[in-house]
Amino acid sequence: MTLYLHRAERTDVLARGLGDLLAEPPADPFAEELVVVPARGVERWLSQRLSHRLGAAPAGGDGVCAGIRFSSPRSVVSAVLGLGDDDPWAAEAMAWPLLAVLDESLDEVWCEPVARHLGHFDTGTEAELRHGRRYAVAARLARLFAAYAVQRPTLLADWTEGRDTDGRGAAVDDDLAWQPELWRRLSDRIDAPPPNARHTATLTELRDRPTSFDLPERLSLFGHTRLPITEVELLSALAEHRDVHLWLPHPSGALWERLKAAGTTAGDRSLDKSHQEADHPLLAMLGRDSRELQLTLATAAAVDDHSAPPAAPDTLLGWLQQDLRDNTVSPAGRRMAADDRSVQVHACHGAARQVDVLRDVLLGMLQADPTLEPRDILVMCPDIETYAPLITARFGLGDLGGNSHPAHRLRVQLADRSLTQTNPLLGIASQLLDLAGSRATASQVLDLAQAEPVRRRFRFTDDDLDTITAWVRESGIRWAFDRTDRRQFGLAEYPQNTWRFGVDRVVSGVTMSADAHAWIDTALPLDDVGSARIDLAGRFAEYVDRLQLIASRLDGARPLAEWLDTLHAGIEQLTRVGPDDTWQTGQVQREFAGVEADAGSLAGTALRLPDVRALLSAHLTGRPTRASFRTGTLTVCTMVPMRSVPHRVVCLLGLDDGVFPRFGLADGDDVLARCPVTGERDVRSEDRQLMLDAILAATESLVITYTGANEYSGQPRPPAVPLGEFLDALDGCTESEVRDAVLIRHPLQPFDGKNLEPGRLGRPGPFTFDPAALLAGRAAAGSRPPRPEFLAGPLSVPAADDVGLAELLAFFRDPVKGFFRALDLTLPWEVDGVSDAMPVEIDNLEKWSVGDRMLRDMLAGIHPDAALNAEWRRGTLPPGRLGWRTATEIRDAARGLAVGAHPHRQGSPRAFDVDVDLGNGRRLTGTVPGLYGYRLVPVSYSRLDAKQLLSAWVQLLALSADDEDHNWTSLVIGRAARGHAPAVRLFGPVGAEAGALLADLVAIYDAGRREPLPLPLKTSYAWYQARRTHDDPTIAAGRRWRPSNYDGENADPAHVRVWGPNTLLNVLLQPTRPGEEQPGESTRLGAYAARLWGPMLRFEQAAP
Repeated sequence: MTLYLHRAERTDVLARGLGDLLAEPPADPFAEELVVVPARGVERWLSQRLSHRLGAAPAGGDGVCAGIRFSSPRSVVSAVLGLGDDDPWAAEAMAWPLLAVLDESLDEVWCEPVARHLGHFDTGTEAELRHGRRYAVAARLARLFAAYAVQRPTLLADWTEGRDTDGRGAAVDDDLAWQPELWRRLSDRIDAPPPNARHTATLTELRDRPTSFDLPERLSLFGHTRLPITEVELLSALAEHRDVHLWLPHPSGALWERLKAAGTTAGDRSLDKSHQEADHPLLAMLGRDSRELQLTLATAAAVDDHSAPPAAPDTLLGWLQQDLRDNTVSPAGRRMAADDRSVQVHACHGAARQVDVLRDVLLGMLQADPTLEPRDILVMCPDIETYAPLITARFGLGDLGGNSHPAHRLRVQLADRSLTQTNPLLGIASQLLDLAGSRATASQVLDLAQAEPVRRRFRFTDDDLDTITAWVRESGIRWAFDRTDRRQFGLAEYPQNTWRFGVDRVVSGVTMSADAHAWIDTALPLDDVGSARIDLAGRFAEYVDRLQLIASRLDGARPLAEWLDTLHAGIEQLTRVGPDDTWQTGQVQREFAGVEADAGSLAGTALRLPDVRALLSAHLTGRPTRASFRTGTLTVCTMVPMRSVPHRVVCLLGLDDGVFPRFGLADGDDVLARCPVTGERDVRSEDRQLMLDAILAATESLVITYTGANEYSGQPRPPAVPLGEFLDALDGCTESEVRDAVLIRHPLQPFDGKNLEPGRLGRPGPFTFDPAALLAGRAAAGSRPPRPEFLAGPLSVPAADDVGLAELLAFFRDPVKGFFRALDLTLPWEVDGVSDAMPVEIDNLEKWSVGDRMLRDMLAGIHPDAALNAEWRRGTLPPGRLGWRTATEIRDAARGLAVGAHPHRQGSPRAFDVDVDLGNGRRLTGTVPGLYGYRLVPVSYSRLDAKQLLSAWVQLLALSADDEDHNWTSLVIGRAARGHAPAVRLFGPVGAEAGALLADLVAIYDAGRREPLPLPLKTSYAWYQARRTHDDPTIAAGRRWRPSNYDGENADPAHVRVWGPNTLLNVLLQPTRPGEEQPGESTRLGAYAARLWGPMLRFEQAAP
């Protein structure tokens, strides 16, 4: 029997050869053929290819792939021995006994480096953190030992026999001297021959007793691009009594022959000169794995057979592939055609734009070639988890109609994603593990509440979640469930800003008001929790309570079974799935059972939370299934499952610098990495080989995208190093450089004019297929007339309804916003999010809020210290002394205002109901509070400015117009612009003019409901004051409208919506219209300022 080595540059050629081999039936018609493949994706493709050959009529196309057992085991030895997932020396299984050995040995001298790393000699918080590394460390060491067994079995053989070498005769470095003893202890614990001994025994038995294995007379290994020395030895032993066919994709037959003639053999990687035999730069720089595989196979006696691939097409890609096959660079006579799009490299602004560009590229190809189908296209991505949400959002949403992108009609299959992404319940399990032991921040808990199974359990609607978010923000929740959770951070004495604190505020706010100054423990009731929200408050409290209980149980050191039971119970308590999603629950149960089964008898080993996180994270990583590939849809996967599988179009998405190839810093505990040998695994070389395989797998077109510019700054970014080498190689394919034709740099926005210009981005027609981008691009490219007025003219006059005093006051707080309010329009105000950080300082707006509440309390007779305590219970203050110092300063300022107002607010305040006849059947009605005698005495924590003065003036006019028999006045008190003494302004009495003045304000109100008035309060107030003092009103108003060093009224959202961003004062200085004229004023701003502020300032008196 013989070992046959079948080589070809393309796997479809190898598949054809395998089909010819399998078409010759074995002697036993019932015998199964065994084909070992490296990945599930290769299996699916190969079975489809073989069905076109096996059992097919001479015309082909009607065959069937049957009688073949495909296997994709961890290793060839697993397939030979039939171990499957039960190999006790697999890394996953080895981790558990290794963990037990470590736990037993931490006090021994030889284990001191590991014990120190695990915090065995430490105490306190640092020790607890390090203790949580136990399983992660055991799993990492198990992976190292598994790699030793496969790649350098002599190392384990020496260790087993008591020789502490590196497997090549040299002693193990001193800092790794603990590993041999750890291995010996592990070998003693596992009741099975160690892998090195098993390997030797298997080789002997295959040679001496071949019939003891349940294997067919011939077997094949298909598509492997790297085989460690142990598997090559195993194939040689198998071939002594069976036919073993190794179907090997290799990039260059010419390079193979040259290396063979050179007689290069395996040895120290540092001494390897095989790259010098590669004349083509890509074979030298990307093909290390394929070269080292040949050197490893040189130890096996094999019948070598090379099958020539089909002739390469006369395109740039074809020339490159031909040069690779011939191991040469032959640019002579080659000139790239203008319409050659066989190789495309697209430089984009970030990941999202890469996906945008990719879908337009694919649509262009599908449009240009009616024979091309989505199943002919393969998209490979080194970082599938980052790009998967972007792909899902930009492909396959169906026919959305309107201006939707046609790519939404393409169905996409995302393969080998993490189970936490495909099963929401497993995603919630992962979130629970992340949340337990963490700070339980506001955003973490709210994000979990957004998950569909959690929403279903607690009946949370979108509106409910918006309300809950507002409660979280207003109640001051930041992080930690309660003060107990804060103990590890040294903040156990500060209960504010915890979930318990905030929930107590919400629940108590159902029955009490914050103004009552009655609190529960440390929580002041939250205002505005209305009776309609009682049920939601209860569901919210139940959610937080359940989550806290689950998080508290996910703690300590406990056996794996208890961890899984707690986690499963947590999922049941927090989630509910719909009738169509019951599979999610079943998968959770199966996955948890699988984790426990892997632990076996060691499932009782005590684990901590970080151990469980590491365990489940490894178990729930992406595991591609056979059904994920070749389904007729556009397939998107990582770089590994479909490596070397030919497709008409191969796309490499996200070849960003720093992402590809993977960061290859060697593990400091890896003995092999200290002196690597050819044939041993290197992840960076593996990724480079993957790229070379992809180049050769593209039969018609190769498309590559990468981030060529920062999406925020536009700063250029270089391509990944292998991609740069690829571009250099393309320049060498032809007589003249082709980089500028191949590399397309895309604009930041999809609606940029470059996307719409035919031929601008490497395509005869427009690059984009997005109808929305076309409309936006046309709008952007059109002539830009001056910004049109927000309204062409005033709206129709609204019905002459009665006016509420509260409504009039609300209008004059911000007249432009009042226009939008009259139309029931909501402006896109900045959304207030939640904060995860405890306040260490408070900004000016928050200081005002705190001061205003304290002042209100003091004016109501609350002692200043009680007002301070109430504020502390709101959770708005920084913790500790910092918070008290800030609050004390604010309290003192508020107390100064209260003391200053006290002489003017003697006795009990009263309210006065006003009912003023405005004429024409209209009335103004409302209530004016805060009256002392016949004087209105409003007190504000704000510095006295236009808004505070105008509010008092409107109320004074309402009082005076309703009751002309008394001399009403208004004494306005607030903070002064400078100094600590309160500012005081006195207005009135107005007398008989009050009715006419009030009617004029109502007229302004009516006008402001029909159109936005040029009446920003601070700006108009500054304008009129400058008029009174004979200063330049334009300069004074400009300082308030658009100051030089901070945002003025021009940045107010309502003003931006009407007049545009960053506008000058000129937008307010339009000429007056008929009926708006005022003496000495030619502009609308001046005229309205005179009407609004002139009467008020005319009736100002000297303050007492």
